[in-house]
Amino acid sequence: MIGIVTDSTCDIPETLLAQYGITVIPQVVTWGKENYRDRIDLQPVEFYQRLAADPVYPHSSLPSLRDFQAAYETAISRGADALMVITVSSAMSGTYAMAQRAAEALSLPVTVVDAKGPTMSLGWQVLAAARARDAGAGLAELQSRIDQVRKGLAQFVAMDSLEYLQKGGRIGGAVKWVGTLLKVKPLVSINHGTGLVEPVGLARTHAALVDLLYQRFFERLAGRKNLRIAVLHGNVPEEAGALAERIRAEHNPVELLINITGPVLGINTGPGALALCGYADD
Repeated sequence: MIGIVTDSTCDIPETLLAQYGITVIPQVVTWGKENYRDRIDLQPVEFYQRLAADPVYPHSSLPSLRDFQAAYETAISRGADALMVITVSSAMSGTYAMAQRAAEALSLPVTVVDAKGPTMSLGWQVLAAARARDAGAGLAELQSRIDQVRKGLAQFVAMDSLEYLQKGGRIGGAVKWVGTLLKVKPLVSINHGTGLVEPVGLARTHAALVDLLYQRFFERLAGRKNLRIAVLHGNVPEEAGALAERIRAEHNPVELLINITGPVLGINTGPGALALCGYADD
């Protein structure tokens, strides 16, 4: 039995984590002198409310070696005799390297994969691995399936401000926009080859930003069938729901998920952000 392990930046809805028995290692948010485990000690709604009001800015840190060892032990205690570990992009975090270190102490087969992206870029690869495992695939086949999904992924993130991306230190190629005097709203994408943030475009209004997000995302997936799409949001559930309904009506995906972006990623994207992430299963 292959145990699937990931970290909390995956943003997979809780119902699917439970359905597939996925072990999740919480990342850590440090706020002043306090440390909070992502989605355990600090829930997303509470996080976004505090982020907007607290003058102290939080930062994130990766799980410890012991955290990974404990997660591996948990998966093994559930019957796993091999592990597939998939983490957030190594270009954004040291989580991948820590996962590898923890795996060295195990005697059973372990494959550690760099998802080359955050949130549902990671989440879709984790779900694909879990579904392939349940269909009878072995570790090598899971690796092949993960690679296939990653190559087809599109992820775009629309933010009301560059402020949080800059403060969070994950600005990547969007650094070219820093210092602009215009009150612009950025759209960025994730390069699933490098695992880094790349600039896409700017909008003057929120409505124009959402239209740009929608346009660029579906341009990337043009002509593809059997779409699996996730709508992620920074504590704006009504807007995310409306965006999902538009997607359902115009594109009829085979799977459509909505989830709030967790605290660790929210540090970089801020309140009000919207993201689309998905791929085609054709």
